[in-house]
Amino acid sequence: MIKAIRGTRDLLPPDTALWNFVEAAVRDVFRAYNFHEIRTPIFEDTQLFTRSVGEETDIVSKEMFTWEDRGRAQSDKGQSLTLRPENTASVVRAYIEHKLWDRGLNKLYYIGPQFRRERPQKGRYRQFYQIGAEVIGPPSAGSESPARDAEILELLATLLDRLGIKDWTLELNSVGCPNDRAKYNEALRQALEPVKDKMCVDCQRRAVTNPLRVFDCKVPEDQPIIETLPRIGEFLDEPCRQHFDQVKEILRAVGVEFQLNDRLVRGLDYYTRTAFEFTHGALGAQNAILGGGRYDGLSESLGGPNAPGIGFAIGEDRLVMSLTESAEAVIRKPDVYVAPLGPGMNKECARIARELRRHDIVVELGDESFRLKKSLETASKLGAKYALIAGENELSTGVFALKNLGTGEQVSVPRNDLAAQILAS
Repeated sequence: MIKAIRGTRDLLPPDTALWNFVEAAVRDVFRAYNFHEIRTPIFEDTQLFTRSVGEETDIVSKEMFTWEDRGRAQSDKGQSLTLRPENTASVVRAYIEHKLWDRGLNKLYYIGPQFRRERPQKGRYRQFYQIGAEVIGPPSAGSESPARDAEILELLATLLDRLGIKDWTLELNSVGCPNDRAKYNEALRQALEPVKDKMCVDCQRRAVTNPLRVFDCKVPEDQPIIETLPRIGEFLDEPCRQHFDQVKEILRAVGVEFQLNDRLVRGLDYYTRTAFEFTHGALGAQNAILGGGRYDGLSESLGGPNAPGIGFAIGEDRLVMSLTESAEAVIRKPDVYVAPLGPGMNKECARIARELRRHDIVVELGDESFRLKKSLETASKLGAKYALIAGENELSTGVFALKNLGTGEQVSVPRNDLAAQILAS
């Protein structure tokens, strides 16, 4: 038997109802903040990710699905292509390719699959889904403003509240400008040099190639060493410090609570200034629901114009996992099960079902071969609220038996009143 590849999965009913609920809420919130959807290809030129994310990041060095797209002849040298491991780089590529700066400030969101060749574990898959947004544009459009950072964070607080996630925590930090990061990286290298051999293999490598990634380490034995390392706040220049202060000031003004975390550095190369994560205790040790930050130099690194930006990505798989307990409340079950009784009733009940569905009533159809007992058992198993019994007598009189499967009460309802009766309760 052929099965789904390890690290991938099928999303099946009733779980997909919860996914649809999440995505509908996301679209509603984005609409309120004047964001518009963008859809980019799921694979790109590999250079897009090596130049933006960084060649020394774990994503590029270990986790990408990359292949050579050969030409028509076997001897033709092909182009290196990669399934997108994240979507910010793709959105910025589209921004440059389509000259979106002509539109001023761009507020874009996306929903879709990403791909990383990492070890599958709870909440982490090789094909996973992200919901994200980017605010990007020329400085003259206000893209550098701390107000943009605060708006993104307030949007996320609104979204999590809308989804019923009440016990989230916003962790906030500033990673400064590239000059600040260069100084900080050098300080980290010097601090790590005498102790790196006592750390895990990944941290020994990161200490040389990308010291910021040391803070992503989850090995308990490494944490006391990490706690002694220099802190990014000591290296911020005055403009970055003022920018961060204004972000915090606006968040306090709108009532969005946050915790400062000066160990939150976001190891991807393109991050600058504001960095953040929202966490949720229901997810255990790997408790981050989403993360993001500012990336003011990314457009230039990809050959585009000066276009400061800020964005985030929500791990939709993990977000849905945190909502599993409330799944029952969002799954819409049939409002009515139409039970045909006797030969020739399938076509007549199909007409009745069509009439009811025009009123946005969820209808499940039985079959004329079922006995009434089987129809009622099936309706109950599906969670239908009502069973509508339709036989020759009901069709000839135009009055139908409508049974409330929760209370057992049965009433006779004229055909023209069926929709109103079902919707009234």
